[in-house]
Amino acid sequence: MYDTVLYDVSGAVARIALNRPDRLNAFDDVMTRETIDAFRQAGRNADVRVIVLTGTGRGFSAGQDLTAFQARGADISIGEHLRHGYNRLVTQMRELEKPVITAINGVAAGAGMSIALAGDLRLASDQASFMQAFVKVGLIPDSGSTWMLPRLIGPARALEMMITGNRVSAQDALSWGMINHVYPTAEFEAGVQTWAQGLAEAPTRAIGLIKRAFNRALTSTLAEALEYEAHLQDVAGATADHREGVSAFLEKRPPRYRGE
Repeated sequence: MYDTVLYDVSGAVARIALNRPDRLNAFDDVMTRETIDAFRQAGRNADVRVIVLTGTGRGFSAGQDLTAFQARGADISIGEHLRHGYNRLVTQMRELEKPVITAINGVAAGAGMSIALAGDLRLASDQASFMQAFVKVGLIPDSGSTWMLPRLIGPARALEMMITGNRVSAQDALSWGMINHVYPTAEFEAGVQTWAQGLAEAPTRAIGLIKRAFNRALTSTLAEALEYEAHLQDVAGATADHREGVSAFLEKRPPRYRGE
């Protein structure tokens, strides 16, 4: 189906794997387009209730493939490249009303780190590492890093990562609050699968509405957040999953959510 991305749906879980292992899954134009399309497919498929994004080989993603970018010529606008590529992908991941897991199997650098951070749940192998590598080539962090990273780890550590480009280990990323969990390499795939299966059995509509409220609250006043919560609670209260959750609670049994 794709040349640079592996896409598979098993049960209610869609798995998207960046697949340029010889380039540490660095993004060229084709892989950017294909990743965006794979997320579009997963979003439109009503049977898919959780999406896992990972990488093949040793890396999650080394970010932009600079060789491929330079081959496009000297007149290319970096800003337009971002607007039509990474910005679309990151927005898609954040706004998709299904849970998105980024399974960070190795190095996540530059835009690859930005995309790793865009997941709702960030799971890492103990072999993973993180670099705001932009400064190494005289650029600023992009693809959402200036917005997401300070909110996750605070401004002091975020700015240090950005102006030094230093590598941060998975364990440090965990202790700083950048990621949710770290697994030994041998247990990584099983850990990701456990989370994916658990989220696939959760009330998907409610998770989608939680993402809406969460994203809105990051730039809202308290009064605005309270009002938006009230509005979305009416929406959530009308779902079949809410009715099932209440019935299961009253009947003292596990709920059987359908994502509706």
